[in-house]
Amino acid sequence: MPRLIYLAAVAVLAAGTAGVLFLWQNIAERKQEARQRVFQVVALDESTVDPAEWGKNFPQQFDSYKQTVDIERTRHGGSEAFQKLGEDPHWRILFQGYPFGVDYREERGHAYMLLDQDMTERVRQFPQPGACLHCHASILPAYRHAGRQAGVSDQQPLEQLMKGFELVCAMPYAQARNLKDDEGRPLVEHPVSCIDCHDPQSMQLRVTRPGFLNAIRALAQATLHQEEAAQDQPAQGEPAQGNAGQGEAGQGESDQRNAGQGEAGQTRLDLPHLPSIARWRKEGRNQDYDVNRWASRQEMRSLVCAQCHVEYYFQGSGKLLTYPWHKGLRVEQIEAYYDEAGHTDWTHPLSGARLLKAQHPEFELWSQGIHARSGVACADCHMPYKREGAIKISDHHVRSPLLNVARACQTCHRYPETEILDRALSIQDRTKGLLLRAEEAVVELIQALDQAGQANLPEETLQEARALHRRSQWRLDFVAAENSMGFHASQESARLLAEAIDLARQGQIAVLKAAGTR
Repeated sequence: MPRLIYLAAVAVLAAGTAGVLFLWQNIAERKQEARQRVFQVVALDESTVDPAEWGKNFPQQFDSYKQTVDIERTRHGGSEAFQKLGEDPHWRILFQGYPFGVDYREERGHAYMLLDQDMTERVRQFPQPGACLHCHASILPAYRHAGRQAGVSDQQPLEQLMKGFELVCAMPYAQARNLKDDEGRPLVEHPVSCIDCHDPQSMQLRVTRPGFLNAIRALAQATLHQEEAAQDQPAQGEPAQGNAGQGEAGQGESDQRNAGQGEAGQTRLDLPHLPSIARWRKEGRNQDYDVNRWASRQEMRSLVCAQCHVEYYFQGSGKLLTYPWHKGLRVEQIEAYYDEAGHTDWTHPLSGARLLKAQHPEFELWSQGIHARSGVACADCHMPYKREGAIKISDHHVRSPLLNVARACQTCHRYPETEILDRALSIQDRTKGLLLRAEEAVVELIQALDQAGQANLPEETLQEARALHRRSQWRLDFVAAENSMGFHASQESARLLAEAIDLARQGQIAVLKAAGTR
């Protein structure tokens, strides 16, 4: 009997030892697997545009990138390309005389970016420049090729890129879309790809888009210049010289009230969500701000998105793609820049107002919200981390966090999924309600101006109402064109829509006054 007990104990010990060894081996394998995040199957360089090639080395990330073809709709958006003009006919009136009045669709996922641009009626029916490809295609090889053909050598990569950017922007869309290299191979054939955000050698995040590189330098300089100018302002209570009582754009008391200004009447341009700019201002003022040198990795997890999810316009006869950040990121600051530059996207055929068209200012509006202020990056919510086996990766299935609440939101917010979803939808529903009221107000202003024109009221009496149409529709469109239905910055969105309603109603009063002075 004792012998049997001894043998049993030895067997148990041996089994336990074997189990521990197997466990140790499994842990070691998983640790090794976690370190093996790259599979060196192909060599990647600056010419490797096809994401499928990157997928040979990064299969997990590529598998999730391919899921951006998925079409799924949320309550107020998603990735289904529904026609917004059909859902909300107000926009046919608001955009009358402009290509968006013909085709205005919800955006689909990244995999469709180039195809959808080719297919939109805004390109098929209207002349568009090659500048559009800046964000709809993996365009870097085309820029380099155009720069090289213009005589800028490969030893000057940034200068070559910028020259090519300038040349391609000025081309007609079809010409730019069909660019080929010296051997006749297409240079523009993929939507946004891995190379647009990652260095092919180090895999580190990087900014590559020339439009953004120009804009972020201008933004850094603008904050510096504005603050230096603020030091020369009179103390509170002292009389100001020149345009007394006016806001930063010199547009009077209305803008001053609405510009979010500090106690001394100066707009705060400290950009707390971009600490690298503050650091550059202290340490690197002797040279331009270089985002790829100064920005932290967490900042980069937003800035690579901000390369394209921004407001922009085509500057001058060369149609140079330009982000209007020279005075700051807020609506009033962008408006002031456009006013100073004399920029207008089109003249509305009914109201006669010279209008601005907002593009998709996600970065600008997000910059005013609590998530940006708290250091939360775009990728934290739209590309949250996930595990596949022992490997931790960023999910490249870029989509609405509302479709992925558990990983996108609950990492920080310790509430049930239903509660988080209800809170987000509550913000969006209220924003949508305000948006509809603002649409109605601006449409009624357009109709009032149209009737005034038909009544042959003197042009000079309608200038005030037309200026108010420009300002009100700009604020309305800024929120409508931004793809979070107010969630990125709920209070800022509500403020802008309230101002849009107020300005539109002021415009109607101005029309009535004009009619009364006839």
